[in-house]
Amino acid sequence: MPINLTKGQRIDVGLTKVGVGLGWDPNQATGPNYDLDASAFMLANGKIPTEEYFVFYNNKLSPDGAVQGADDDRSGGNSEGGDDETIRVDLSKVNQSVTEIIFVVTINDAENLKQNFGQVRNSYIRIFNDLNGDEIAKYELAEDFSIETAVEFGRLYKRDNKWKFEAMGIGYKKDLSFFVDKYSANVNVIK
Repeated sequence: MPINLTKGQRIDVGLTKVGVGLGWDPNQATGPNYDLDASAFMLANGKIPTEEYFVFYNNKLSPDGAVQGADDDRSGGNSEGGDDETIRVDLSKVNQSVTEIIFVVTINDAENLKQNFGQVRNSYIRIFNDLNGDEIAKYELAEDFSIETAVEFGRLYKRDNKWKFEAMGIGYKKDLSFFVDKYSANVNVIK
C-alpha cells in the first residue's frame, strides 16, 4: 500500500530500480502553454561531480547510467491525469561518490510569461517500483506557491548504505540556472 507523505517526511526506498513520477495540471488560461521541466541533480558533498551528473532535457542520461531523464512535456497536457514527466533511477549503478539526488521542477521562461506555481494545481512527486509500476509513496504539494517558479519536490539520499526518500516541497522564485549555480559552477543550460 503506497504511503502519502507530508513535507519533510522520509521513508526507506528498499528497491534498486525506482521511477520518480512528477505531475501537475496547469490552470486553464488564455495565455501560452506552461512548459514545466523535471531535472535531477546528482550530488557528491552537495555539488554535482561534473556537469554530466545534472540530468535534464539536454542531458538525459548520467555518465554512470544510473539516472535517465524525462522526455520534455512542453504543455503539461500529455498525461491525462498521470505523470507528466518520469525520471528513472537504478540505485545499483549510482556512482559511489554520489549520496543525494534532488528532483527539481521549473517553469520554463516563467518570468517573461508571468507564470508561477500558483497557476498550477495537482502537483506531486511519487516514487514507484520501476519493475512493476507499484507506487511506493506520493507527496502532493499542499502549499500555494503563488509567486514561486521552481520547486525542489524531493530527494533520494544515501545513509548507512541505504537509499531513502524525503518529500521536500521547497519553492523558489528562480529559474533552472539558479539550481545550476547552487549545485555547480560551470554547467551550461540551453533549451
